[in-house]
Amino acid sequence: MSILGAIINAITGAFSNTLTPMELEAELDKRAKLNPEKLDWRNSIVDLMKLTNQDSSLSVRQELAKELGYTGALDGSAEMNIWLHVQVMKRLREGGVT
Repeated sequence: MSILGAIINAITGAFSNTLTPMELEAELDKRAKLNPEKLDWRNSIVDLMKLTNQDSSLSVRQELAKELGYTGALDGSAEMNIWLHVQVMKRLREGGVT
């Protein structure tokens, strides 16, 4: 399974139908409130991955970047992480959530 697929499955595994963007955000907010860490999933790919119980290490984020077609340096920079967050959230909101 792809890394993006694992993130999507971690969010939607308990649901039998497609989540709307509002339902997606509500589910992530609910999980964030229950999490002992203060996770800023709306702005951080690392926190989004932690919230979905995914490995958020640099090596996994590098693989995710390759999977999603990132063409910049795979150095864990703010640029790379912001791009990853935008791309993952875009895919989730555009129907990557089933």
